[in-house]
Amino acid sequence: MIRFRANELKIRFSSLKSLFFISFLILSFQTHLSSSSYVNSNAPIISAHKAKQISWKPRAFVYEGFLTDKECDHLISLAKSELKRSAVADNESGKSKLSEVRTSSGMFIPKAKDPIIDGIEEKIATWTFLPKENGEDIQVLRYEHGEKYDPHYDYFVDKVNIARGGHRLATILMYLTDVVKGGETVFPNAEGSPRARSTSAEEDLSECAKKGIAVKPKRGDALLFFSLHPNATPDPNSLHAGCPVIEGEKWSATKWIHVDSFDKIVGAGGNCTDQNESCERWAALGECTKNPEYMVGTPDLPGFCRRSCKQFELPFFFKYTLIILLDMHMRRRVKWHPICGLAPWLGKNLPH
Repeated sequence: MIRFRANELKIRFSSLKSLFFISFLILSFQTHLSSSSYVNSNAPIISAHKAKQISWKPRAFVYEGFLTDKECDHLISLAKSELKRSAVADNESGKSKLSEVRTSSGMFIPKAKDPIIDGIEEKIATWTFLPKENGEDIQVLRYEHGEKYDPHYDYFVDKVNIARGGHRLATILMYLTDVVKGGETVFPNAEGSPRARSTSAEEDLSECAKKGIAVKPKRGDALLFFSLHPNATPDPNSLHAGCPVIEGEKWSATKWIHVDSFDKIVGAGGNCTDQNESCERWAALGECTKNPEYMVGTPDLPGFCRRSCKQFELPFFFKYTLIILLDMHMRRRVKWHPICGLAPWLGKNLPH
């Protein structure tokens, strides 16, 4: 079982906690409606009666018939000629490496690949109430006889992977084919509740799947589970595994959703940027000190409003040079152009 230090996994986005909680409330509300739909002018229809809760620790839901046969076939056809051996993230370096822990083959499909893929992305965003840009590209996976994915977490224990989008908040597993025997997704640490319901009879499950709450692959169904608690801390109960395929072949598609935008690209200004148009207003209201984790960030992860909070960190050499320039400016009135990094030294707003 993976060990981790709490300070390494602490989520800096305290302002997002309420968003997570609201998402959980909405999902819970959906699962207890006998029949209703969430509809807007641009989003696909999501029928609440097709989704059911299978676990509350971790929060896990199965949506029956989430993908159409056409969508399942399309994902498989795009992936077949591009499959490569699946990798895992190294706990120390964060880099991808091959491991016997995961023996499937897979590939990623870009979000803007075609209208069908875009439609699936929209459907995911509608069901989860999480921004589309927070998700990684869809990964299509093939598991042949004996192939599996040992118990693991989807949140990260290294600092490299959380630098882009933060921790993985939620995962959606979409099953593209039926599997005769094996291939279930199992949660060994899951805690059942009176409302939790299994997706298959006990006799239909493999021995691997009987070790916890399990979901048997069914073409078109989708499993959604959260790797973080509503307070944005990692949920150890989200430990899960892909059981070995005993008979048949398993095709699935995975969507990992982060706490922040996974598509966001840091501009030329490095960390000296504002990543929200409201940063300047928030800074004026004192949010830099009231909400420092989001606004300024931590030593491991920069915040969203470092420019407005005047928190650009320069190497010692540049700091020393800037002090000299500042001294020259004060003594000789040398004209120079202020940059963001000077803000901490001046202690006032600079013209942009």
